[in-house]
Formats: sequence, structure tokens, C-alpha cells
Amino acid sequence: MTEPTTPLAPTPDPVPWLEELPPRQIVGELDRYIVGQDAAKRAVAIAVRNRWRRAQAPDEIRDEITPYNIIFIGPTGVGKTEIARRLARLAGAPFLKVEASKFTEVGYVGRDVESMVRDLVDSAINMVRTEREDEVYDQAEQRAEERLLDLLLPAPPPSPAAGTAGTAGTAGTAGPLRPASQVFVVGSAGQARPESAEDADLERRKRSREKLREMLKKGELDEREVEVEVTPQGYPMLELLQPQPGMEGEQINFGEMLQEMLPKKKKRRTTRVPEAKRLLTDEELKKMVDMDEVVNESLDRVENHGIIFIDEIDKIAGERSQNTGPDVSREGVQRDLLPIVEGSTVQTRYGYVRTDHILFLAAGAFHVSKPSDLIPELQGRFPIRVELQPLTQVDFVRIMTEPENALTRQYQALVAAEGVELEFTADAVEEVARMAWVANDRMENIGARRLHTVMATLMDELLFDLPKDGIKRVTIDAAAVKERLAAVMENDDLRRYIL
Repeated sequence: MTEPTTPLAPTPDPVPWLEELPPRQIVGELDRYIVGQDAAKRAVAIAVRNRWRRAQAPDEIRDEITPYNIIFIGPTGVGKTEIARRLARLAGAPFLKVEASKFTEVGYVGRDVESMVRDLVDSAINMVRTEREDEVYDQAEQRAEERLLDLLLPAPPPSPAAGTAGTAGTAGTAGPLRPASQVFVVGSAGQARPESAEDADLERRKRSREKLREMLKKGELDEREVEVEVTPQGYPMLELLQPQPGMEGEQINFGEMLQEMLPKKKKRRTTRVPEAKRLLTDEELKKMVDMDEVVNESLDRVENHGIIFIDEIDKIAGERSQNTGPDVSREGVQRDLLPIVEGSTVQTRYGYVRTDHILFLAAGAFHVSKPSDLIPELQGRFPIRVELQPLTQVDFVRIMTEPENALTRQYQALVAAEGVELEFTADAVEEVARMAWVANDRMENIGARRLHTVMATLMDELLFDLPKDGIKRVTIDAAAVKERLAAVMENDDLRRYIL
């Protein structure tokens, strides 16, 4: 009979990509960080899920499915940028935020609009390289530790006797080979066993190396200095060959070409052990990470999972005047954006990138203009329009308490670093929300950003005084909020400059 085997513990399933989740679960993930704006969350959840659905479609129709591009319409501070940024972070997708108005800074021609795709590729390269380095970091750290131990305990030079021992018998006509020197080691039972001197040195060296390893892990060697060989990161003169801002194009990067052609000279540098370990770990990571694979993976992510968020798109939209016609600079930028959003091939220093399936999210307040003021071709490439609602006082209370990164939790973490426990009462949160809403009502409405200014003013005195003897717990209630902010709220000029 065979004995029953104990079942192995089940391995945890890998966390799925956000695109693999149903839209309801995607909205649930966004709810952990963003309060309200259900219509916007619903729209981006469908857009992200459609990418996974496109990947499952038959090959003959997959390339025909266009992205679910969206325009967010709403005042500042209601969460337009935060939804896009948090979506990209949760999805692990390359993300780039660009302001449309910057393309009009240099006049009619403007900055090269294709630079947004190049910047997105650079972001993807950094993202994928970081992921690859995290996978092999432990192994690279072990290799760096072995190299550091070699520096702390250099190998002994070869003894001259070792080279001449073998020739002693052959140099003359007679004379047998002399045996290598031996050392007799007495064991625990009293018996003596022969051991060569070389074996004894190796054993002694091994024990010393292990002792150094323990001291290194405990930080007892942090003050010791070692000399390491490092490869310089770059040559300062080559920076002159980089394209100037606004002049980006499809030219070859001559700086990188010359850097590849010039010899890689090592530079000796004397530094302390922690810094030496960091330098050696970086070198080992560069050896272990295959940049060709990183580039291929990055280009694939950009083309199929990349997200470009175009903010302030309302700044390049303007109503046509019967007398003067359209604003040449604004409409010129729209026509430059059109081929990128429609789908084109952009040359980058890592290769060609197709923008056909990059997800474009645009946002604007549209106080003066309206989405229909965009040129019709560009409007057609943003078929989904979502209006975000202004935030109320109740929304401010939820923003301060519900999200995982709520402001109250952030300040509690900052104060906890000083060994002090911070507590906000419910009436204190409501009072802060009320003051923020009143400030928005009396001045320009900047949405949830007003909470940051109110909280910074409220916490200013406490953060300046800490650390302070005898303070281990601080409770902030509504009375404390009114006391610290009363002078600011009652003085119109003071409120305007501070809040």
C-alpha cells in the first residue's frame, strides 16, 4: 500500500492585468483611490477592457478595431488627471501626460507633436527595465557581494616555489621530484592526518571570507574604503549633440553613436563599502538585463497598451470668427495632433512605433470653448465625451476618509515618523471639508486641490514643532480646526493669499 502524500500548498495565482478584469472590477479598483465621477470611471473601464477584447478577436478584424478614445469635460480639480494616471498605474501600462498648449509655445509650427510618442517610449523603456532589474536584483546583489569580498580579501600572489617545484627534478640529470610540503593536523580523537599547506591556506582563507561576509551583512565594514573600477556614465561633451527642445525630429542620435564607438575606459574610484556595493550591483544589473528584450517588450507595450493623456485640449480649441477666421496657431496644433491620434508610424531612437492602438485620453475645462469647436476630424477621433461633476462638501469628506491614499492617512504617516499618533475626529474632517468648499465658493473653484492648501495651513504649526518632548498623541477636532483657521477664513485678503 502506498502512503497518502501530503498535498502541497497551492501557489497563489498571479495578479491579473487590469485589462483582464471585467469593467465592474476595474471600477472597483479605481474606487479605492478616487471618489465619485462614476461616469468617467465607467467609460475608462470599458476602454481598458476593450483592449483585452481586441486581443481576443480574430486576426482579420483585430487591426480594424479602433481605440475607445475619450474626452473628459469638467473644471479643474475634479479628478480628470487622477483618473488617467491611476488607471495607467494600476494597469502597468506606459503613461504620458502632455499639455496641448505647450505645442503652441514656439509659434505656428509649434513643437514637434511626435515628441509625445518618443517620450512615451522612453517611459516604457524605464518601466520594463525596472521590472527586469527587480526580477534579478537578488542575484545581482549576491554577485556584487562576492566581488566586494574579493576586494576586501584579495587573492594571495602565486608563490615562486609553486612554479619551480615541478622543474626541480627535470633541471638536472638526476634527482627525484621533491614532495610538496605537508602539514599534520590532529583531529578531535587524537589521530593525525596529513594535509598540504595549500589546503590549509585555502581553508583559512575560506573561514576569513565567511567572517567578512557576516561583518558585511551586519554593517560592521561600512566605514572601510575600497577601490573599485567603474565605467563612466557618459561624456559631457556629447550632450552638445543632443537636439534642442522644440527641434526633435527623425534625426539620428549622434551622441549615442559616438558613445558606442568610443572605447569604454574603466575608472578607478575609492569609496566606502555601501557605495561600492551599490556601484557593483548596478554593474551586475546591466550585465544581467538584456536591453534588446527590454526594447522589444517596451515597443509592444507602447503600441498595444500605451496611454497618452492630453490635458488642456480646450486651450487649442477656439470658435471661428467670421471676420478673422480660425486661430492659425491653435488649428495648426490640432492638425498636427490629428495624424498621431488617427494612427501613424513614428520613428524613435529605438525603432518605429505605430500609434493606431494607443489609447488617447483628452481633458479640458471648456469654460470658453466647447468640444464642437475642435476641427471635425479631431472630434471624430474622440467619440466618447464624459462630463465630470463639480465636487461638493460631501465629496470632500469622502475624499479625506475613503481612499487608501486619503489626505488624513498621509498626514498620519508623516507624524508617525516622529513617534506621534495623530487622530482626526469626524467633526474635524467635516469642518475642513466645509472650509475648503467655502473657499472654493468665494474664490476660484480649484476642486479637491483646495483640500491640500487647507490641510497644509492646519498642520503647519504641528509639523514645525515636532519632534517635541512629551507629545505622543495629538487629536484634532472641529474646535482646533476653527481656532487655527479662523483668522485666515475671516480675512478676505489673507484667505486669498494663503488658501
